[in-house]
Amino acid sequence: MTSPTETLLARIRDLQDELEQDLRRRSEAFRYRLENGRVVFEEGIRARHREFRVRLSTFLRGTRPMVVLTAPVIYSLIVPFVLLDLLVSLYQAVCFPVYGIDKVRRRDFIRIDRHHLAYLNALQKLNCVYCGYCNGLLGYVQEVAGRTEAYWCPIKHAARVGAYHGYYAQFVDYGDAEGFEAGLDASRRRVTRPGLSGIRPGA
Repeated sequence: MTSPTETLLARIRDLQDELEQDLRRRSEAFRYRLENGRVVFEEGIRARHREFRVRLSTFLRGTRPMVVLTAPVIYSLIVPFVLLDLLVSLYQAVCFPVYGIDKVRRRDFIRIDRHHLAYLNALQKLNCVYCGYCNGLLGYVQEVAGRTEAYWCPIKHAARVGAYHGYYAQFVDYGDAEGFEAGLDASRRRVTRPGLSGIRPGA
């Protein structure tokens, strides 16, 4: 019998499929396609895009002084972001093989492609590269952390949390002492390769 959680997960997957279909329709409407991960616009589209580009000097004149003053603050975060990137990548490279967890592919999360848009000026392109890296990195880190949590501590929280990763819905209910060991075993099996869950037979 299908559990309520499995039904909800199936609905989520269906919605994700619908979203992908909508994105494909939009790519056709805006006349671009992906070839080997590279964005290719139909002939004449890039020239049309350049007509909409706001010159950098005009863009800067229209920017509020206080926004300019915050720029060093937001860009200074590149240091902890890069450090986070290095440490999380090192962590999963060292630990995931031991746990039997498949490594998260970083390139599946960090997408830097907006700078190819001809209607953006140089500063806007730089901003988009920065946002693409940082937001993609956070998604990558969340996936690494989610697989780790699914392996070590697959228990739902007592209170609602702001956002859920893809493994949370199948965690053991808070307070379910009787179901914890079986739930831990099941959760580990979902994120590890066969025979590498770390659970001893009969444990």
